[in-house]
Amino acid sequence: MSLGSPPRKTGSAKPRSSDKRRTAAKGGKDAPAVRRGDMPDRQTLLRFLSENPDRATKRDIAKAFGLKGDTRAELKSLLRELEDEGLIERDRKTLRRPGTLPAVTVLEITMRGADGDLIARPAEWLEEHGPAPIVNVRQSNAGRSKSRGPSTAAGIGDRVLARIFATTKGDSTAYSAKVMKVLDRRGGAILGVFKESPGGGGRLLPIERRGEEYLIDADFTGDARDGDLVEVETAKLGRMGLPRAKVMSVLGSVEGEKAISMIAIHAHGIPHVFPAEVLKAADDARPAPLSGREDWRDIPLITIDPADAKDHDDAVFAEEDTAAGNPGGVIVTVAIADVSFYVRPGSPLDREALKRGNSAYFPDRVVPMLPERISNDLCSLREGEDRPALAVRMTFSSDGRKIAHRFHRVMIKSAAKLSYQQAQAAVDGKSDEVTGPLLDPVLKPLWHAYSVLKRGRDKRQPLDLDMPERKILLTPEGKVDKVVVPERLDAHKLIEECMIQANVAAAETLEKRRQPLIYRVHDQPSLAKQEVLREFLATLGLSLARGAAVRASSFNGILERASGEPHQIMVNEMVLRSQSQAIYSPENIGHFGLNLMKYAHFTSPIRRYADLIVHRALVGSLGLGEGAITPEQEAALESIAAEISTTERRAMAAERETVDRLVAHHLAGRVGEAFDGRVSGVTKSGLFISLPQFGADGFIPVSTLGLDYYHYDEAHMALTGEKTGLGYRLGDSVEVKVAEVIPLAGAMRFEMLSEGRKMPAGTRSFHKSGKARRGGGKKPGTRPPRGGRR
Repeated sequence: MSLGSPPRKTGSAKPRSSDKRRTAAKGGKDAPAVRRGDMPDRQTLLRFLSENPDRATKRDIAKAFGLKGDTRAELKSLLRELEDEGLIERDRKTLRRPGTLPAVTVLEITMRGADGDLIARPAEWLEEHGPAPIVNVRQSNAGRSKSRGPSTAAGIGDRVLARIFATTKGDSTAYSAKVMKVLDRRGGAILGVFKESPGGGGRLLPIERRGEEYLIDADFTGDARDGDLVEVETAKLGRMGLPRAKVMSVLGSVEGEKAISMIAIHAHGIPHVFPAEVLKAADDARPAPLSGREDWRDIPLITIDPADAKDHDDAVFAEEDTAAGNPGGVIVTVAIADVSFYVRPGSPLDREALKRGNSAYFPDRVVPMLPERISNDLCSLREGEDRPALAVRMTFSSDGRKIAHRFHRVMIKSAAKLSYQQAQAAVDGKSDEVTGPLLDPVLKPLWHAYSVLKRGRDKRQPLDLDMPERKILLTPEGKVDKVVVPERLDAHKLIEECMIQANVAAAETLEKRRQPLIYRVHDQPSLAKQEVLREFLATLGLSLARGAAVRASSFNGILERASGEPHQIMVNEMVLRSQSQAIYSPENIGHFGLNLMKYAHFTSPIRRYADLIVHRALVGSLGLGEGAITPEQEAALESIAAEISTTERRAMAAERETVDRLVAHHLAGRVGEAFDGRVSGVTKSGLFISLPQFGADGFIPVSTLGLDYYHYDEAHMALTGEKTGLGYRLGDSVEVKVAEVIPLAGAMRFEMLSEGRKMPAGTRSFHKSGKARRGGGKKPGTRPPRGGRR
């Protein structure tokens, strides 16, 4: 019987006294007996959390064990103790064991077991939790029935949304799952590099470190040539030798950088080809009419975007508030492309948008959420053209506090398309023929409004990390040209703050209307991560106050004290690593990083499905016309939120891996050269080295650091030689030599050229240290996957 489930009926037979002593939330025959109403011990509580991922809030636990009154306070104390020790972690209001699967998650079905059942692994998994768990997928007859359709009948290669069931035995947990929805049918396609064999045919070399090699017979090579990136499907397996495969499509030579992003796109299963019915629906779409909308075409709204932007989904305008009761106040208008008018719930466009979840951005291409007819044409707020929009007009007091807002469904005509640099230059006194006429009536009021909004932001104190983003620039041939850090301008901050305030207004309006929605939530750092950060900061003479009520301002104080110091970058990175991951959820817990209690994504419906849901919710709750959210979508918000949170992480991983592969490809011909680097990660196995010049990193195995025994100190994030006392610490500037590059894996191995520095005595202690390692050992492998570090 699973924990938290009611006892089965057994006719008129009375339960035995031993059964009465077991709570209805017992965890199996080996679980310790707990009298209902008594406080469970730590082992029983941890087992309950492992086996009941769908009933693991504090309230659920109290109900399962029949806890009332003082015992509830005792339970709260015990849960806090377990969280402090890192034995459990908080996921919104749900508690779970670290390294366990949540109640609803996205799985990738990888194979079929000996008994015929499907075997899956989680689509996203942090390697710091160890190997990804294996999940047995239940395939019910109902899933294949005509009444329910084929949506829950899954196969190998499919990506599915599933409800997780856990069974604990001893220290291990076994998982099974029931498919709720098939998100993406991949058909078992495999990507690799074709290598010709002298006698005909060839082999498929894997593009992933753990990939499998396949034999391709001469009759099944298609048009593939040596070195081509190909997609294959597996053939029948023989009893001996390599498994066989058949070439299905050729994606181009792997020597070209433009093929590198395709590797990540295929490896992560990102849909990149629109089905014919979706393209037809986009082509058949017609411009939205003015009827049913307010005519705002005379308002000089402008778009401010990157210089290379192809779609424009937000426009802004600001003016002084002339109301007598708001001296010094401003009115800020944000207009967002009305995607909800064109993409209706349940339509082919909608189904494909949900499948993609978001647009994915690579140095050489964009994989859009919506076809170009929608994203770059009908919904793009083009200069001088009529475009439908959903707009919010917000009034702020002189101290930056929002005192009123209202949403409108409108028709606008953008007065100008400006880049960030162009708008900033005009305000700084270097206007051009486009920005000159806009300077006084449009740009200066916007910059004044930003100065007002900034007062509110400074008072709110969101998390203020100094982590500059790097951008890879390619040559026309698709090769890496250089890596730049774009300057952070007030123009960027202006648009960012306007969008944040519009997102807040959307969440507040929908909450007030009691309209279900998807929030953008960001939980505070877990107590376990806070403790790791606290120990690290102590080694630098910095302190972080204890307690569960930590605020973003607490971290800002640390960042400010580290500013200008040699360890500034190191402190910023450690604070970033301590943070939780922002996700989408129909349940609101606020946004810790922005220090906001109500926050939803509203401003980018062209590239994010979450924003489209919020648009539909606003249209429906405010009675603004066609394209409102449906009851079916409202009922599915939990699964939609889980789905798009996963597609967001999928896109981020693919984008990051593409950058790694591009840089590795670029440096493949520079083995033996020296570069300036920085220690960006420290583990028992060695050092991760970042190359600021290229925005990528590689690995130095501890076995190559020198003829010494090295101790790993987690608190100091350091490796220290036992004999010499010399070592390396997170953030150290070093010189390294490129020793080995594997472009397809995006992996680089370096050799250390810089001598270690004298380390504090504490770093050589055995307290929380890894086992000593001797340098100069066997040849190391390449760096571990980057995802396990962040």
